[in-house]
Amino acid sequence: MTTELPTTLETAITQACAATQAAIVAGCTRMQVEILLPELKPMPVAEQFLPAFAEYGANLKVLFPDAGAAALARRDWGELPYVVRGIGELQAEVQPEDKLFVLVAPTAVEVPDVEKICDQVGDRPLILLNPRLEDVSVVGIGYAARQLRTRFLSLFEPCYYLRPLEQAAVLRAYPSLWQVWLEAETGYQLLTEVPEKPIGDALDQILMQANGKSSASPIAQPGFLTRLQRFMRALSQ
Repeated sequence: MTTELPTTLETAITQACAATQAAIVAGCTRMQVEILLPELKPMPVAEQFLPAFAEYGANLKVLFPDAGAAALARRDWGELPYVVRGIGELQAEVQPEDKLFVLVAPTAVEVPDVEKICDQVGDRPLILLNPRLEDVSVVGIGYAARQLRTRFLSLFEPCYYLRPLEQAAVLRAYPSLWQVWLEAETGYQLLTEVPEKPIGDALDQILMQANGKSSASPIAQPGFLTRLQRFMRALSQ
Protein backbone atom coordinates (compact mmCIF):
# COMPACT_ATOMS: atom_id res chain seq x y z
CA MET A 1 0.00 0.00 0.00
CA THR A 2 1.54 3.26 -1.16
CA THR A 3 1.10 6.40 0.94
CA GLU A 4 1.00 9.64 -1.01
CA LEU A 5 3.56 12.27 -0.08
CA PRO A 6 1.69 15.00 1.86
CA THR A 7 1.34 18.45 0.32
CA THR A 8 0.66 20.34 3.57
CA LEU A 9 1.57 20.07 7.22
CA GLU A 10 -2.09 19.41 8.01
CA THR A 11 -2.11 16.44 5.62
CA ALA A 12 1.05 15.08 7.19
CA ILE A 13 -0.51 15.25 10.65
CA THR A 14 -3.70 13.60 9.37
CA GLN A 15 -1.59 10.79 7.90
CA ALA A 16 0.32 10.51 11.19
CA CYS A 17 -2.92 10.16 13.14
CA ALA A 18 -4.25 7.46 10.79
CA ALA A 19 -0.96 5.55 10.86
CA THR A 20 -0.82 5.70 14.65
CA GLN A 21 -4.41 4.52 15.01
CA ALA A 22 -3.67 1.63 12.64
CA ALA A 23 -0.61 0.68 14.69
CA ILE A 24 -2.65 0.70 17.91
CA VAL A 25 -5.32 -1.52 16.33
CA ALA A 26 -2.56 -3.89 15.20
CA GLY A 27 -1.39 -4.21 18.79
CA CYS A 28 1.65 -1.95 18.83
CA THR A 29 2.39 -0.56 22.28
CA ARG A 30 5.45 1.62 21.65
CA MET A 31 5.15 4.05 18.73
CA GLN A 32 7.07 7.00 17.36
CA VAL A 33 5.83 9.85 15.16
CA GLU A 34 8.38 12.15 13.51
CA ILE A 35 7.62 15.09 11.23
CA LEU A 36 11.10 16.48 10.68
CA LEU A 37 10.52 19.90 9.19
CA PRO A 38 13.16 22.50 10.12
CA GLU A 39 12.16 24.81 12.96
CA LEU A 40 8.82 23.06 13.40
CA LYS A 41 7.64 23.69 16.96
CA PRO A 42 6.18 20.74 18.90
CA MET A 43 3.20 22.62 20.34
CA PRO A 44 1.21 23.20 17.11
CA VAL A 45 1.87 19.64 15.96
CA ALA A 46 0.60 18.24 19.25
CA GLU A 47 -2.42 20.54 19.19
CA GLN A 48 -3.47 19.15 15.78
CA PHE A 49 -2.46 15.54 16.50
CA LEU A 50 -4.18 14.96 19.83
CA PRO A 51 -7.85 15.55 18.88
CA ALA A 52 -7.74 12.33 16.86
CA PHE A 53 -7.48 10.52 20.21
CA ALA A 54 -9.95 12.66 22.18
CA GLU A 55 -12.28 9.66 22.48
CA TYR A 56 -9.97 8.35 25.21
CA GLY A 57 -11.02 11.34 27.33
CA ALA A 58 -9.38 11.50 30.74
CA ASN A 59 -7.82 8.09 30.06
CA LEU A 60 -5.38 9.83 27.68
CA LYS A 61 -2.32 11.29 29.41
CA VAL A 62 -0.37 13.91 27.42
CA LEU A 63 3.10 14.52 28.86
CA PHE A 64 5.51 17.37 28.08
CA PRO A 65 9.20 17.41 29.07
CA ASP A 66 8.55 19.95 31.82
CA ALA A 67 5.71 21.40 33.85
CA GLY A 68 6.11 24.83 32.21
CA ALA A 69 5.42 23.50 28.71
CA ALA A 70 2.43 21.55 30.02
CA ALA A 71 1.04 24.66 31.72
CA LEU A 72 1.47 26.64 28.50
CA ALA A 73 -0.44 23.98 26.56
CA ARG A 74 -3.29 23.99 29.08
CA ARG A 75 -3.46 27.78 28.88
CA ASP A 76 -3.42 27.98 25.09
CA TRP A 77 -5.59 24.97 24.31
CA GLY A 78 -8.36 25.74 26.77
CA GLU A 79 -10.61 23.07 28.24
CA LEU A 80 -9.49 19.60 27.19
CA PRO A 81 -10.99 16.12 27.52
CA TYR A 82 -7.56 14.62 28.26
CA VAL A 83 -4.94 15.21 30.97
CA VAL A 84 -1.89 17.39 30.19
CA ARG A 85 1.07 17.21 32.58
CA GLY A 86 4.84 17.48 32.73
CA ILE A 87 6.74 14.19 32.77
CA GLY A 88 7.98 14.90 36.28
CA GLU A 89 4.46 15.70 37.49
CA LEU A 90 3.19 12.23 36.61
CA GLN A 91 5.57 10.62 39.09
CA ALA A 92 4.24 7.14 39.93
CA GLU A 93 0.63 8.10 39.32
CA VAL A 94 -0.07 5.94 36.29
CA GLN A 95 -3.59 4.75 36.98
CA PRO A 96 -5.18 1.40 36.03
CA GLU A 97 -7.83 3.24 33.96
CA ASP A 98 -5.24 5.08 31.85
CA LYS A 99 -5.36 3.72 28.29
CA LEU A 100 -3.04 5.86 26.14
CA PHE A 101 0.04 8.01 26.73
CA VAL A 102 1.50 10.64 24.38
CA LEU A 103 4.91 12.13 25.18
CA VAL A 104 5.45 15.39 23.31
CA ALA A 105 9.01 16.17 22.15
CA PRO A 106 10.97 14.41 24.91
CA THR A 107 14.74 14.88 24.75
CA ALA A 108 17.60 12.60 25.77
CA VAL A 109 17.58 14.32 29.17
CA GLU A 110 14.17 12.79 29.87
CA VAL A 111 15.10 9.25 28.81
CA PRO A 112 15.39 7.87 32.39
CA ASP A 113 11.96 9.30 33.27
CA VAL A 114 10.46 8.05 30.00
CA GLU A 115 11.84 4.57 30.66
CA LYS A 116 10.27 4.57 34.11
CA ILE A 117 6.94 5.61 32.60
CA CYS A 118 7.23 2.82 30.01
CA ASP A 119 7.74 0.31 32.82
CA GLN A 120 4.70 1.65 34.67
CA VAL A 121 2.56 1.71 31.52
CA GLY A 122 3.23 -1.94 30.75
CA ASP A 123 1.48 -3.16 27.59
CA ARG A 124 -0.66 -0.04 27.15
CA PRO A 125 0.12 2.07 24.05
CA LEU A 126 2.59 4.94 24.41
CA ILE A 127 3.47 7.38 21.62
CA LEU A 128 6.59 9.55 21.27
CA LEU A 129 5.50 12.60 19.27
CA ASN A 130 8.41 14.34 17.51
CA PRO A 131 11.02 13.19 20.07
CA ARG A 132 14.50 14.71 20.13
CA LEU A 133 16.20 11.65 21.56
CA GLU A 134 18.82 11.52 18.80
CA ASP A 135 19.69 15.20 18.92
CA VAL A 136 23.48 15.18 18.82
CA SER A 137 23.66 18.43 20.78
CA VAL A 138 21.97 16.63 23.67
CA VAL A 139 22.95 12.98 23.24
CA GLY A 140 26.44 13.44 21.88
CA ILE A 141 28.19 10.95 19.64
CA GLY A 142 29.99 7.68 20.14
CA TYR A 143 29.25 4.73 22.39
CA ALA A 144 26.68 6.43 24.64
CA ALA A 145 24.59 7.57 21.69
CA ARG A 146 24.67 4.12 20.12
CA GLN A 147 23.64 2.56 23.41
CA LEU A 148 20.70 4.96 23.67
CA ARG A 149 19.48 4.00 20.22
CA THR A 150 19.97 0.29 20.82
CA ARG A 151 18.51 0.16 24.30
CA PHE A 152 15.61 2.54 23.97
CA LEU A 153 14.75 3.80 20.50
CA SER A 154 14.76 0.30 19.01
CA LEU A 155 11.74 -0.54 21.16
CA PHE A 156 9.51 1.91 19.27
CA GLU A 157 7.66 1.28 16.01
CA PRO A 158 8.20 4.26 13.66
CA CYS A 159 4.54 4.46 12.69
CA TYR A 160 4.95 7.81 10.91
CA TYR A 161 8.08 9.48 9.58
CA LEU A 162 8.44 12.43 7.20
CA ARG A 163 11.85 13.89 6.45
CA PRO A 164 12.51 16.37 3.61
CA LEU A 165 15.89 16.18 1.93
CA GLU A 166 17.50 18.23 -0.84
CA GLN A 167 14.92 17.72 -3.63
CA ALA A 168 13.85 14.41 -2.11
CA ALA A 169 11.94 13.05 0.88
CA VAL A 170 11.68 9.94 3.05
CA LEU A 171 8.21 8.86 4.17
CA ARG A 172 6.80 6.00 6.20
CA ALA A 173 3.19 5.57 7.33
CA TYR A 174 2.32 2.36 9.15
CA PRO A 175 1.78 -0.30 7.85
CA SER A 176 3.40 0.78 4.57
CA LEU A 177 7.06 0.26 3.71
CA TRP A 178 9.63 3.05 3.87
CA GLN A 179 9.42 5.25 0.78
CA VAL A 180 11.97 7.48 -0.94
CA TRP A 181 10.60 10.24 -3.19
CA LEU A 182 12.48 12.41 -5.67
CA GLU A 183 11.50 15.87 -6.89
CA ALA A 184 11.44 16.14 -10.69
CA GLU A 185 9.82 18.23 -13.42
CA THR A 186 6.51 16.43 -13.11
CA GLY A 187 6.46 16.68 -9.31
CA TYR A 188 7.57 14.21 -6.67
CA GLN A 189 8.04 10.67 -7.93
CA LEU A 190 8.21 7.53 -5.80
CA LEU A 191 11.66 6.00 -6.31
CA THR A 192 11.49 2.91 -4.16
CA GLU A 193 9.94 1.20 -1.16
CA VAL A 194 12.15 -0.69 1.27
CA PRO A 195 11.43 -2.66 4.47
CA GLU A 196 14.07 -0.89 6.60
CA LYS A 197 14.60 2.82 7.25
CA PRO A 198 16.87 4.17 4.47
CA ILE A 199 19.70 6.07 6.11
CA GLY A 200 23.36 6.82 5.50
CA ASP A 201 25.01 4.96 2.63
CA ALA A 202 21.82 3.05 1.77
CA LEU A 203 19.89 6.28 1.21
CA ASP A 204 22.79 7.84 -0.69
CA GLN A 205 22.89 4.81 -2.99
CA ILE A 206 19.17 5.05 -3.73
CA LEU A 207 19.42 8.74 -4.62
CA MET A 208 22.58 8.33 -6.71
CA GLN A 209 21.04 5.50 -8.71
CA ALA A 210 17.93 7.59 -9.31
CA ASN A 211 19.94 10.58 -10.50
CA GLY A 212 21.91 8.35 -12.82
CA LYS A 213 18.84 6.76 -14.39
CA SER A 214 16.43 9.70 -14.44
CA SER A 215 16.06 11.63 -17.68
CA ALA A 216 14.35 14.48 -15.87
CA SER A 217 16.53 17.06 -14.24
CA PRO A 218 15.58 18.53 -10.86
CA ILE A 219 13.04 21.31 -11.11
CA ALA A 220 14.22 24.85 -10.85
CA GLN A 221 11.29 26.11 -8.81
CA PRO A 222 11.08 25.11 -5.14
CA GLY A 223 8.88 22.13 -4.40
CA PHE A 224 6.17 21.94 -1.77
CA LEU A 225 8.48 20.66 0.97
CA THR A 226 10.81 23.61 0.39
CA ARG A 227 7.87 26.01 0.44
CA LEU A 228 6.51 24.32 3.56
CA GLN A 229 9.86 24.73 5.32
CA ARG A 230 9.90 28.42 4.42
CA PHE A 231 6.34 28.80 5.67
CA MET A 232 7.20 27.17 9.00
CA ARG A 233 10.24 29.44 9.38
CA ALA A 234 8.01 32.46 8.76
CA LEU A 235 5.56 31.28 11.41
CA SER A 236 8.33 30.88 13.98
CA GLN A 237 9.64 34.43 13.55
